[in-house]
Amino acid sequence: MIEGIIIAFCLLCSAFFSASETAYSTLSRSRLKLMKDNGKRGAGLALKLSENFDSLLSTILVGNNIVNIALASVSTILFVRLIGGAGPSVSTAVITVAVLIFGEVTPKSIAKDYPERFAVFAAPALSALTVIFKPVNFLFGKWKQLIAKLFGSKGTNKLTPEELVLILEEVEKEGTIDREEGRLLVNALEFSDNTAEDVLTHRTEMEAVGLDWDKQRIAEVFVRSGYSRLPVFSEDLDHIVGILHHKDFFTPSGLSEKSVGELMTPPVFANAGEKIDDVLKLMKKHKTHICIVVDEYGGTSGLVTMEDILEELVGEIWDEHDQEKTGIAEAGDNEFIVDGLTNLDEFSERFGLEIESDNVSVGGWVMEKLERIPEPGESFTYEKLKVEVLSTDGRRASSIKVSFLEQ
Repeated sequence: MIEGIIIAFCLLCSAFFSASETAYSTLSRSRLKLMKDNGKRGAGLALKLSENFDSLLSTILVGNNIVNIALASVSTILFVRLIGGAGPSVSTAVITVAVLIFGEVTPKSIAKDYPERFAVFAAPALSALTVIFKPVNFLFGKWKQLIAKLFGSKGTNKLTPEELVLILEEVEKEGTIDREEGRLLVNALEFSDNTAEDVLTHRTEMEAVGLDWDKQRIAEVFVRSGYSRLPVFSEDLDHIVGILHHKDFFTPSGLSEKSVGELMTPPVFANAGEKIDDVLKLMKKHKTHICIVVDEYGGTSGLVTMEDILEELVGEIWDEHDQEKTGIAEAGDNEFIVDGLTNLDEFSERFGLEIESDNVSVGGWVMEKLERIPEPGESFTYEKLKVEVLSTDGRRASSIKVSFLEQ
């Protein structure tokens, strides 16, 4: 019967529209673009349709409603003819079940699993229907604008950084990306929120040399610190005048015969509150690996290196120098030897302390507690520990002994 053919056709169209709606609302434009770049036929058209989703959605909804109304009408006529007065009720029950199973649930489940493939398949038909329904889509577009004005909607679907972080966490839980990839992406999102002050090496932890120092003294600092670049100051750390490179200072035949002023390169400065992505751009512009961070009065707060910035993205970067210079070693019963460059957070976590300090290293914290440049043999107590200075490098505690107080 003709009615049966029409019902089957309408049910097929309903499934097509339902699947299209799910496919285009869940697809990845990046995957579609990749399919287009790989020469997949129809991917470009599907991508174009997805970019104008409002018009496409109107087309799908109008088409779906038309076929569902037609389906209900024709099925009612058919069932009235077959069973008489009970036809409308039976028709409603049968068509509702048929539409739910074959026109909604099944096609949407399939489209959700293969959104890009179905979007490409459906693109030609949907493109033609979008042209046919253009007048209707125009009216719906104006209606949407009116509703947006009435309810004060800005009509934006942009995600906030906080929403993106939540999405990444959910994707990580689902196993689409591993923990390391998720952490890297979250770090990248939060990267622009950090400032130079958040990543700098504090002035008390800086290695620097004087413009008027003799070359042997400067060479010793290079050897002891292991750094390839050192800031140069004229009077004190608040007057940084250049950056001295190891490769320029040391030559194959020994120390360079040129003066430090001739060898050093101009320093690059940034404010403590400047965003680190702006600091990175500044360092790239001047082709330098070190940026001097200044406070609101122009004094030196510390310095930021390229490694410091990279660590904000990829986490702690350890090299041989770090391995030599940091650590907590047991020295006996309840006694420990701590390197002055050990991270203060690591130190407080190891000994179960709550330390509030602007310093990032144990050596800087010790100097803060003693309120002066420490001397070997000086000590103080903090919570359950006795902290004793074992050695200094002339400006800070380079090695300390930590022991638990008797209870």
